[in-house]
Amino acid sequence: MSPRELVVLGTASQVPTRTRNHNGYLLRWDDEGFLFDPGDGAQRQMLLAGVAARDVTRICLTHFHGDHCLGVPGVVQRLSLDRAPHPVHAHYPASGAHFFARLRHASSFYDVLDLREAPVTGPGPVAEGAFGVLEARPLDHSLETYGYRLVEPDGRRMVPELLARHGIRGPAIRELTPPLLDEVSVHRPGQRFAFVMDTRLCDGVFELADRADLLVIESTYLHVDERLAIEHGHLTAAQAARVAAECGVRKLVLTHFSQRYADPARFHAEAAEVFDGEIVVAADLDRVAVPKRLPA
Repeated sequence: MSPRELVVLGTASQVPTRTRNHNGYLLRWDDEGFLFDPGDGAQRQMLLAGVAARDVTRICLTHFHGDHCLGVPGVVQRLSLDRAPHPVHAHYPASGAHFFARLRHASSFYDVLDLREAPVTGPGPVAEGAFGVLEARPLDHSLETYGYRLVEPDGRRMVPELLARHGIRGPAIRELTPPLLDEVSVHRPGQRFAFVMDTRLCDGVFELADRADLLVIESTYLHVDERLAIEHGHLTAAQAARVAAECGVRKLVLTHFSQRYADPARFHAEAAEVFDGEIVVAADLDRVAVPKRLPA
């Protein structure tokens, strides 16, 4: 089972810079690889980050602005070239299905990929599996945009000392049922991941971020340019931090920075005035661990 971590492929907004590629984020979550918003150059960034195309099991697009989706053709074609041994599911706003079709077939290639499209048509669950539930919520941007969150159900953690006390070992552990199960285990809170891009503050932002262990959120602007943020449908670092503080987020990852700012430390300083938890100002090729589970 792989560690739970975020691999940052790109952190720029509309205009890439010498040090920041267009968007791209791979969430490793046990045996799943959720690729969020692969922008132009994502395939090369994956190579630099040590991410294999076949690590991707789901592609999740928030919307169809180029810096969030122009990497799809290269990633899809690489998955086919590498003969990914598993289906790859694609989630995106249903209103942009014509854009996805163009990206999916942007050029000629030998297509052997089992790509299963699952357009998002409204708020709520979009996929379920051993990983938990992948949910979507509408955001407030200049075109239809959805954010995503991954919710793992609560479970139980076996306590070796209690198992030994009851003489339970080996295959018998898997067959336990209440009330004996409750006597030899403790409650294990499920983990939550949230991904919020390109939006003004709205209900969907707070719903996605609620009690997230790891929140990846755009902070395109600094507070001094809040008027521009509102006009263009984006957040400031201070607003992103406010969301984290009000929603009980454990680790905050700021990203999607406008090219107008040269010093990333300003984003950290602004966010830290509002949020006293862990803050990461993302850089290309960073690896950010999902925080360890909270105790029961």
